[in-house]
Amino acid sequence: MVCLGNICRSPLAEGILASKLPQSNFQIDSAGTGNYHIGREPDHRSIATALKKGIDITNQKARQFTVEDFDAFDYIFVMDSSNYDNVIELAKSEEQKNKVEMILNYLFPNENVDVPDPYYGLQNGFDTVYEMLDETCDIIAKKLIEKHS
Repeated sequence: MVCLGNICRSPLAEGILASKLPQSNFQIDSAGTGNYHIGREPDHRSIATALKKGIDITNQKARQFTVEDFDAFDYIFVMDSSNYDNVIELAKSEEQKNKVEMILNYLFPNENVDVPDPYYGLQNGFDTVYEMLDETCDIIAKKLIEKHS
């Protein structure tokens, strides 16, 4: 799961998808394309939003996306087109590029809809983002379980 700073959207996406998949079979992580918040926990509003839904993301620490992530992960879900471009720029092969997907394409196929960044918005922006990610992670989890069962 990749967003800009790895403190709002991608930590929520990581926590949501992790809650839907067996941890023994899947490794879920998140990162940011920027280096602004490395080592910090998620934004307090992301933490509060996740906790309201029974998901604890307080142990996550922000990190920057690296080229090594292409080898470490089979799927790379990005939150918006800017993050998509930044991740694709780091790819060294078509195989790596093919791992990168806009996360909301699971809800809105081929529309490349961005997950809105709630950082500068109102609190309910985090709730809206949570609901979008929860719905798309239901679809992703189902597909991953089917594919890797």
